[in-house]
Amino acid sequence: MKLISWNVNGIRAVLKKGFLDFLTSEKPDAICLQETKASPEDVSETIWPLGYHAFWNTAERKGYSGVLTLTKQEPISVTRGIKIVDHDREGRVLTTELEDFFLVNVYVPNSKRELTRLPYRQTWDRDFLAYLRGLEKKKPVIFCGDLNVAHTEIDLARPRDNVKNHGFTPEERAGFAAFVEAGFVDTFREFEKAGGHYTWWSQMSGARARNIGWRIDYFVASKALRPQLRSATIYKDVIGSDHCPIGLELKKPKASLAPARPSPVARAKYSQASPLRHRRSD
Repeated sequence: MKLISWNVNGIRAVLKKGFLDFLTSEKPDAICLQETKASPEDVSETIWPLGYHAFWNTAERKGYSGVLTLTKQEPISVTRGIKIVDHDREGRVLTTELEDFFLVNVYVPNSKRELTRLPYRQTWDRDFLAYLRGLEKKKPVIFCGDLNVAHTEIDLARPRDNVKNHGFTPEERAGFAAFVEAGFVDTFREFEKAGGHYTWWSQMSGARARNIGWRIDYFVASKALRPQLRSATIYKDVIGSDHCPIGLELKKPKASLAPARPSPVARAKYSQASPLRHRRSD
């Protein structure tokens, strides 16, 4: 199974910059998009390649935040948000339940340049982890997206210059560490231990061309899925956003990791370039 995640910084903008060509070329089983800044009615359903189902979660505030998941397989269920009103107004989480795991598409709140949203971000991290733990009681979880944090010093080009800056504060890094301590796996680090691999670059001063970036986009998986991890990809040369896409490939498990559910979800009207690859040698 092939999964892709991408903060597109506006779905309507990236559709004009070759997004459908990328999707058609890569043919993922599911792709999770963040910061869509649009509603389903802003994009025709007929635009997606044949065989994909589109599921949206949009913010109350028009043109802000938002996530979109496209899947080839009809999910067993689809859940918008984490059932906490203070968090769910911004359209940041979309969970699709597949046969063997939950796929959670997430756009984590930014703590802002002056750290005005850092206390809220800390609350978010705790509540989101509790939500993931609840899902894990049913079956394993993969969550992916723009997590708005560089976890360790090798996850950004200039760590010493950014210790107190948003995205690299001790508090935000501790929030990510809590996921790891709870048993979740940073899948990219299962394959690549070195620095220099980034997913976001400032649009100023030629940062992308000089690879002065941050790795803030992740696929994170329940440890039960570790044997199924096959490869991790950073599509560093794919343009269209200030972020680049990332990918994860899974091997088919010998047996289902969770009990099968009887029927797929009934979709509501509302639901609607050389990559850097890292693989296991086995």
